[in-house]
Amino acid sequence: MDTFADLGCADRAPLVGRARELDRLDGLLGCRTEGAGPVAVDVTGEPGIGKTRLLTEFGTRARGRGATVLRGRAGTAEGDAGTPFQAVLDAFADLDHRERATTPALAALARLVEHDVLDGRAAQDVRDVDEERVRRIGAALGRVPAPGLVLLLDDLHRADPATVALVDHLLRHPLRAPVLVVVARRERQTPPALASSLARAADSGALARLDLGPLAAEDCAEALAPGAPPETVSELYAASGGNPLYFRALAHTRTPHGRAPGTGPVAVLLDELTPLSGVERAIVEAIAVLDGRATSELVAAVAAPAHTTDGSDGGATEHGEGMEHGEGRGGQETIDAALRALARRDLVRPDEAGRTLGPRHPALPELVRGALDPWRRRELHRRAEAALARSGAPASARAPHLVGAATGPDAATAAVLVEAAERTGTVDPARAAHWLAAALDHLPDTAEHLAHRLELTLRRAQALGSAGRVAESRDLLHRLIDTCRPDSGRSPCDTPGGHPQDTAGIRTSAVLLCAFMERHLGRYPEADALLRRELERNPDPRAGLRTGLVVEWGARALFATRYPEVRDEVDRTLGEARLRHDEAATAEVLTLSALGEAYEGGTTTARTRATEAAALTDALTDGELADHVESLVRLSWTEAFLEEYGTAERHTTRGIAVARRAGRPFALSQLLLCSAYVHFLTGRVGAALDLAEESLTVAHPLGGAELLGFSRAMRATVLLHARPLGDPEGLAAAEEAAATVGTAQSWWATQARCMLAHNVPLGQDPHRVRGALLRAGGDRDLSRLQPSLRPGYLELLAAAALVAGDPAEAERAARRALSEAQRLGLPVQRGAAQRAWGRVLAHRGESAAAAEAFTEAARESARSGAGLREAHSLLLAAPHVQAAGDGPRAAALWRRGRRLAADGGARMLVDLADRTRPAPPDTTAPGGRLSVLTPREREISVLVAEGLTNQAVADRLCLSPRTVESHVARVYRKTGVETRAGLASLVVRTGVGGGQSSRG
Repeated sequence: MDTFADLGCADRAPLVGRARELDRLDGLLGCRTEGAGPVAVDVTGEPGIGKTRLLTEFGTRARGRGATVLRGRAGTAEGDAGTPFQAVLDAFADLDHRERATTPALAALARLVEHDVLDGRAAQDVRDVDEERVRRIGAALGRVPAPGLVLLLDDLHRADPATVALVDHLLRHPLRAPVLVVVARRERQTPPALASSLARAADSGALARLDLGPLAAEDCAEALAPGAPPETVSELYAASGGNPLYFRALAHTRTPHGRAPGTGPVAVLLDELTPLSGVERAIVEAIAVLDGRATSELVAAVAAPAHTTDGSDGGATEHGEGMEHGEGRGGQETIDAALRALARRDLVRPDEAGRTLGPRHPALPELVRGALDPWRRRELHRRAEAALARSGAPASARAPHLVGAATGPDAATAAVLVEAAERTGTVDPARAAHWLAAALDHLPDTAEHLAHRLELTLRRAQALGSAGRVAESRDLLHRLIDTCRPDSGRSPCDTPGGHPQDTAGIRTSAVLLCAFMERHLGRYPEADALLRRELERNPDPRAGLRTGLVVEWGARALFATRYPEVRDEVDRTLGEARLRHDEAATAEVLTLSALGEAYEGGTTTARTRATEAAALTDALTDGELADHVESLVRLSWTEAFLEEYGTAERHTTRGIAVARRAGRPFALSQLLLCSAYVHFLTGRVGAALDLAEESLTVAHPLGGAELLGFSRAMRATVLLHARPLGDPEGLAAAEEAAATVGTAQSWWATQARCMLAHNVPLGQDPHRVRGALLRAGGDRDLSRLQPSLRPGYLELLAAAALVAGDPAEAERAARRALSEAQRLGLPVQRGAAQRAWGRVLAHRGESAAAAEAFTEAARESARSGAGLREAHSLLLAAPHVQAAGDGPRAAALWRRGRRLAADGGARMLVDLADRTRPAPPDTTAPGGRLSVLTPREREISVLVAEGLTNQAVADRLCLSPRTVESHVARVYRKTGVETRAGLASLVVRTGVGGGQSSRG
């Protein structure tokens, strides 16, 4: 069944998301049944928000409770007083003969209303309304018996003066009878007198306010578009702003079955245009075609030629043409007067300064345009484009009107559309792709334009990729590559003015971009084949293009974890770039080589090449870097793997800014990921989570499963540490990430599986942790995993083996980690290996040795600034230091570890710290905590307690001030105190002192 076949076309619109409002109305009705509470309810909201539908549903409910429900609608035209008491008269038309017969009070009220309306038809102004008639109707309402009357008055903003006077009377003299008046109105169109009356009543408590806001997205999805694709519902919700009538109308017009314009819910919205004068309707149509805010002068230029100044249809009159070119003050005055009238009707809304104006709802232009006949729409677009061109508007503003007014191929039109794409490409690549497609449609399909057509196709493919339409970009590039083959029979070199070298360059550029898209889609063999064939077919492309081909080939190998296969070619290309003194190309190749070596564990070579690459990229301007932002991606990850976190953060910060400005979403997502990784390891978990979530937001529309899975895995790992210990959200996110990458065996995919292993609770399911690591790593040595990170994964494997009851396997993994970490020479990886070995020692019961391993791990982590790893190591060390007999030192280690975790926002480690807090030292022993001090330390403690400074203590004991400082630091560590005052208090409590400090 087609979801949209019935959407918005039912005779009765569904009531969506108004349960709270209905409950409130029910409660107020219950109060009125007892003659208490507000006598009226004021329901307000934007046009289409559901006021009428709410009144209908409430009327049904009230009728079910036994109340008589009468419903009327105000309906006067602007500037016309209309029939007195029109809304009330309309309401009493619902009173049938049975109700008149069974309820005499209502019958008498009906006769009174009908009589007074007939007698009061001449009243044209609120001042002419006979107050006596109002009082009589009010008194009659006061005699309504139980179960009561519900009077629903819709569109009260259009009420005649007599109805306004009656409502005012009822609000100033609240009824005690079981009567509830519910009015609905548009606030912007409410006359001042009525607005003032309602405001006073709300202040006095006689009136309850009920303002209807937009519906929630899930309500629209469930009730207005059941079964529709989520992306379609999201588009409709964004365009409608949660307004149910606009939601239904947009769904109606966007249905693939091509509904007739101006029918269904669209007709309800456009019905307001029916009473407009010719000039007013032309203005609405002009604003719809302009599709946004515009000046009154621009509106006049588009709208005026269709009508004469008196509002009658006159086509493109001679006077209208003069107005189009700004001639004649009278024409602009006519337009301004019509704009004021439209503003009063709330069809047009000016900005605060009154300089520009637009429709009352962003979706209204689309609906109005859809109802125009194609010839009228094309003419309005022609006028709009001409007016914008005269005013010097940018190509991006003229483009939609050129497309709307075009009648055939035109090179000049295509040129403007290309310019529009250039202006929008960095901020809105999807829009740029749209304009480039339009340019290709309007570019004459002749031999002289063929080369330009190929170039535009390449640019459109790039824009599609940046917009996340990667598969579409790839397919377009394949067609372009086929077109540019020398044997395709469609080459510019076969045409006058064709250039074979240009064709070859376009083909090579298309291959390069297509390989990038294939890589992003995880199709590494296809990317490899494309690049190899192009290098073989065109062995001597332009130097820059050849460098690009090799760099992309190397990146493909790197992500496929096969970098050694391309190492020699990368080195050869690096030498060529250096000989050309091409700094940007040299930096491109250097960053690829550095990342490849860092991945493989060649840290010395990686560090040398990263340093050289950093010097080159730092010298490039942001504008130059915009074309080479992938270099910063590779450089930043290299520095992160080499544990140079400060420089990595500096380069990611710059890269993120450049990628944002240049519209490079692929690079932006990876730079955000790298920045998240650096912030996470350096103990800034909150910032890391923000960066990971932004990276996920950027990656999601790009379509690549591996990038998306890796982004989800990074977020899951950070989330694990940000949430309380045992919180399941991190594991659920990691499982989703692993499912996203599927069975892929690339670098990102294996990392996602390893992060799943990190997120599984080790104490609950060690076998699952072990299994995830072995599936990712291929064997028990984890040989498929990144060598420069392998010690960290071996640490986790060793821990899982211990919990699973396999100490021999744990020792083997730990020794392997120590060996590989020593070869790498990376402090954080050495720290991971030390933690693995410390776990093995702890399992053996060798507390002192385990304590030393864990504290060494903390020192190694601190050396690189990896605050999160340092905190974890300290917390692991503290219990074993205490078990080894050094309680004060254990307490000091625990405090530092917990403080690092708390300062970094690592809630999981804070909870872990609180569960493993060392027991306080035994203060019942002689000397209490001071008993662990050496004689010299106790002597210095006593002098400090007496208030002596370090210098004074040094003078007293004939020591150097630095020696005293060292002793005091050791005293703090052993006793667990942190200040001189705390030490003095401890000395006094334990009673240490006497003649100990008499020396000197």
